[in-house]
Amino acid sequence: MKTALITGGAARIGAQIAKTLHNNDFNIIIHCNQSKDKAQLLCDELNLLKEKSAKVVVGNLNNIDSINTIIESIESIDLLVNNASVFYPLSVDESDSENWDNILDVNLKAPFFLSKGLSQKLNSSEGSIINIIDIHADRPLKKHSVYNISKAGLKMLTLTLAKELAPSIRVNGVSPGSILWPQEGAEISELDKSIMLERIALKRQGSPQDIADTVLFLANSNYLTGQIINVDGGRTLNQ
Repeated sequence: MKTALITGGAARIGAQIAKTLHNNDFNIIIHCNQSKDKAQLLCDELNLLKEKSAKVVVGNLNNIDSINTIIESIESIDLLVNNASVFYPLSVDESDSENWDNILDVNLKAPFFLSKGLSQKLNSSEGSIINIIDIHADRPLKKHSVYNISKAGLKMLTLTLAKELAPSIRVNGVSPGSILWPQEGAEISELDKSIMLERIALKRQGSPQDIADTVLFLANSNYLTGQIINVDGGRTLNQ
């Protein structure tokens, strides 16, 4: 069985990616920071299905020492999914250096150093990296200035690593559109939700399974690298 590390794998899209990969013969390393209880519940669930097929690693992706500890704890790996992300509304006027560091460290710096630190192990397995980006890496979401910048950087990181780490490691990205409504201080009104849905060609949200299925497709596509797939129901047609 292959082994996959999913950052931010305890809940929402990350948890669905973990479950889908697990159902397709991957051992799973679930990374979390504050969601330890959720991560352990998911880990126990997966281990009930396949004994010793999942484990949890805890680490703050804002901290380079913590990132290095995660890297050192992994003996072998076939797939790195950089899914962990910080998202909250923030205009240019509201932004300060603390916000900048908080968002950029998790959304961009951590994927770079995890990819760098695990590259030798991924090289040994001819593995791959999949970055969870965002359609707003191309067209900015209003009042999310630092977030937009971080995801644009993650898109370029994907393309850069695809060139730098070839031919042994494939690097691709998935850019979700509207999949789950924001939570934890980033909630939007019902009116904003209806406006957003109206702009989607398919007139509906996607689901975490749509993202997980695309991750699995890329993980199994041995002749794809440097590609970014928009999973957005046609949202980018109307941006």
